[in-house]
Amino acid sequence: MDALQALATSVAAECGLEVDRVEVRSAGRRKLVQIFLDGDGPDGRGPSLDDISAATRALSRALDEADLFKSAYTLEVSSRGVNRPLTQPKHFRRNIGRLVEIAAAGGAFTGRIEAADSDGVVVDGKHVAFSDIAKAVVQVEMRDD
Repeated sequence: MDALQALATSVAAECGLEVDRVEVRSAGRRKLVQIFLDGDGPDGRGPSLDDISAATRALSRALDEADLFKSAYTLEVSSRGVNRPLTQPKHFRRNIGRLVEIAAAGGAFTGRIEAADSDGVVVDGKHVAFSDIAKAVVQVEMRDD
């Protein structure tokens, strides 16, 4: 798993992305290799579909060349996902403008991320220190534009 993580991290970096996590599990006779990517993307809000597609091709080539798996495997590459908790300052920064639910020392609340820096996040005008946040998750919104 360490060799896979190192390879994925290197290839993702070449594509201007970063690895959020790597998961490998059995799927019948095959292995299912899932690589979840993140990064700023063209507008600072995460990787685009084109970014993920390019990284998928590069990761597929690199895995074939490295021959890390002695049996057949299926590769799935995607973004880290909107339902993943925000755990680092960069996650909050990449989600500026989005609705987020935060469980913090003073209780839970929902609001829109206005800004984020290395110390905390501003949600609906209220600054919340990262050290006070127990959990934060982006809320999916359905819009009629």
